[in-house]
Amino acid sequence: MARNIDEMTDRKSAEARRLQSRAHELIPGGAHTYAKGDDQFPEIAPSHIVRGSGCHAWDVDGHEYIEYGMGLRSVTLGHGYQRVVDAVGRCLPNGTNFTRPSVLEVECAEAFLENMPGSQMVKFSKDGSDTTTAAVRLARAHTGRDLVARCSDQPFFSVDDWFIGSTAMNAGIPKATRDLTLGFRYNDLSSLQTLFANYPAQIACIILEAETTIPPAPGYFAGLERLCRENGVVFILDEMITGFRWHNGGAQAVYGIDPDLSTFGKGLGNGFSVSALAGKREIMERGGISHSGERVFLLSTTHGAETHSLAAAIEVMHIYRTEPVVEHLHRVGSTLKTEINAIANTLGIAAFFEVLGRPCNLVYATRDPQGQPAQAFRTLFLQELVKQGILAPSLVVSYSHGDSEISRTIAAVENALKIYSQALETSPERYLIGPSVQPVFRRYS
Repeated sequence: MARNIDEMTDRKSAEARRLQSRAHELIPGGAHTYAKGDDQFPEIAPSHIVRGSGCHAWDVDGHEYIEYGMGLRSVTLGHGYQRVVDAVGRCLPNGTNFTRPSVLEVECAEAFLENMPGSQMVKFSKDGSDTTTAAVRLARAHTGRDLVARCSDQPFFSVDDWFIGSTAMNAGIPKATRDLTLGFRYNDLSSLQTLFANYPAQIACIILEAETTIPPAPGYFAGLERLCRENGVVFILDEMITGFRWHNGGAQAVYGIDPDLSTFGKGLGNGFSVSALAGKREIMERGGISHSGERVFLLSTTHGAETHSLAAAIEVMHIYRTEPVVEHLHRVGSTLKTEINAIANTLGIAAFFEVLGRPCNLVYATRDPQGQPAQAFRTLFLQELVKQGILAPSLVVSYSHGDSEISRTIAAVENALKIYSQALETSPERYLIGPSVQPVFRRYS
């Protein structure tokens, strides 16, 4: 059972702090993923996780947490989910990588495309960034154009230059590359029309997610598809988060979207490294050998089709087809959202703290007394949850989050929001142990 510790300044052992310090000596930023870094969590948060089971995780000092976020949304079923572990275990003794394609490459492609009737071909890789970048490269080759338009309201699409160059953290990326990426606003067709008018026959593709915290306005995607067709622009739908969370067929199935290309990852492998680029045959074939045009170097990596990751993906997709995974995510997420927002309303702080997003993919907004986004208040909320054994950079649930974990989380949030309410009347710094968390995309440390 998760521990409830009131005085947290000595929560970390000397060994945990040594490990944390050593990580910064060896790894830039102390972690291999920026979103997991020390600057993203309060001082008392666990420095390193040793193991997980279902929706629980244990740190190096043996402290147990109910975890949310679940591996940056990649673990939809739960840590160490037995059926997936067993599928991978059956595969491993037979080898993981060969000179020629594995049979699993065909089996996984068949299973994937059964869920995505709007796509005729798919290619697997290991991470989302390679996959979205491959989609952009394919669109540029298909159209003969250079410019990319990405949704400016959405946080992340790739680690590659075409995207990072458009963020505040663009050091090291040539201006010529930065200038090739444009921005448009979500749910605002006029912003897209303006781009197409200002750059006629120059934009290769647009890329966006179907939904983050705000759903698409009625007719938005129909209008977006029409504008893309009229202007010869490839429509890329990024389903890294929404795929295998909104619906078995992704957000495109929920909203009736018909993208030219779509990208998947995260929940596809329940934490195993596998991603997918899927799309219309006429475009996808440019990355193959069954055409007479110029070839496109689409996706080709040494470990792109490791058998154990494909075995995990096949089993995950089978579980989604035979069990009510998506329904469960929506049910428990709905309870979290409704109950927590009700607590904020009762405490009179609904204008300053709010749970947002689709129930299967919840985030929360922390605001200061002026109603402005506030990292200090985010830190305070995270800190007060850590004290009660809850690790929640978001409120993203998994199939393993049961009613008991949801009830314990709601009780912990109520305690945290009482402190939050007091801090609104004084200052968050009065309650913080250590520095405030920081945005990942910032120009200086």
